[in-house]
Amino acid sequence: MNRPALELNRQKVAARLEREGWIARHGGMHDVYTHPDKPRRIITLPRHRTLSPGVARNTARTAGWI
Repeated sequence: MNRPALELNRQKVAARLEREGWIARHGGMHDVYTHPDKPRRIITLPRHRTLSPGVARNTARTAGWI
C-alpha cells in the first residue's frame, strides 16, 4: 500500500491550512486552527520547525488531505 508523502515542514503545513480557510489562534507553545465550515474540527500545530510523522498524519487527516 502506497501512502502519500507527508509534509513535515511546519511553515508549509501552516501556509496550506491558511490558504484553505483555516483560521489560526496563536497560543503559547502551539497554534490552534479552526475552520468555519468544519465545526468541531481542531488542528493543533506545535511550534517546531519539523513536525513528527504522527502529528503530520493527524493534521492531514483532520484537514481532509488524506
